[in-house]
Amino acid sequence: MLKRQSVVKIKRVKIHHEGVGILLLLFVVLAALNVPLWLFMPTVVIPVVLSSVSLLCYLFVFNFFRSPKRQFHGLREGCVVSSADGRVVVVERTVEPEFIKGEALQISVFMSPLNVHANWFPVDGEVVYVAHHPGRFLSAWLPKSSTENERSTIGIVTERGERVTVRQVAGAMARRIVTYAEPGVEANIYDHLGFIKFGSRVDIYLPVDAKPLVKLDDRVCGGVTQIALLNPYA
Repeated sequence: MLKRQSVVKIKRVKIHHEGVGILLLLFVVLAALNVPLWLFMPTVVIPVVLSSVSLLCYLFVFNFFRSPKRQFHGLREGCVVSSADGRVVVVERTVEPEFIKGEALQISVFMSPLNVHANWFPVDGEVVYVAHHPGRFLSAWLPKSSTENERSTIGIVTERGERVTVRQVAGAMARRIVTYAEPGVEANIYDHLGFIKFGSRVDIYLPVDAKPLVKLDDRVCGGVTQIALLNPYA
């Protein structure tokens, strides 16, 4: 019975397809470094130390690329869920000139290297705008990273006609933004819109009359935590 339970737990650990190649390559590299040491070193101290460091390194990368299956439980009409795991670093009114083209409510989530880095659609609707912008790799904590860093912008129109902007922002460690969303594709809060590798941030811009349900420093879970309510007085 115990053996069967442990097998079930292992099956629940899913790796995002963005990480499969990296994990395989890392395994080969680490094996190439460690195996000769165990075969030819006269003492076991160095092989033990290097193997321990290698294992920690591999587990760190493995943890980064995990892809848990998420299920939102709640009323979906008018709800906005977090696009990412992490900490809320911005909740404020601002101007979003690219897609909303006007005043908006901005909610930003910072992802550390320990967070899941898959990104979910925050609302149901239709993707009507996607644009990639080259840029710098400043720390994603900085407010100017939203406009100066490498980033991808996704514009979504909900069934009620609200315009929502999602911006994937690269950070100091993140050097690759992957965006799956394309114009004409259905946006569904159960689906991934993209992936950012190794530390980054996601900005969500909502209509200015949206009601925020989170505050600064709140921890949120991508695809699960409701962060705002669109037009709560409609």
